[in-house]
Amino acid sequence: MVATKGTKGRGGGRDGEAWRIELDGQRAGQVFINLIDQPPIGPHASIQIYLNRASQGRGIGTIGYGLACAASRYDVIYAHMQKSNTASARAAAAAGFVDETPAEERQKVMVWRRCAAAT
Repeated sequence: MVATKGTKGRGGGRDGEAWRIELDGQRAGQVFINLIDQPPIGPHASIQIYLNRASQGRGIGTIGYGLACAASRYDVIYAHMQKSNTASARAAAAAGFVDETPAEERQKVMVWRRCAAAT
């Protein structure tokens, strides 16, 4: 993982964080965290990860989630994804995220807590 400045809406700005994911010297994707304010949570750090197609299905997403959360200044980070995106949910869970999706929510909501991840 290589820290980057990010761009607007993708980890740029004073409340954002961004990293480039590399594997064997090649770009495999990106991961970023933004501070957002949206229901049902309110203000919170939100992580997004995007992998190149060739990098998918190889465990890189799990590593990306885990390294980004560990490197982040935030102690609680949420991941929002489509409920049908089982690959992202599996990668996030393997990185220490817990499903906390409210019954009325249309998207899956998972959360990582630094204190829980350290145990």
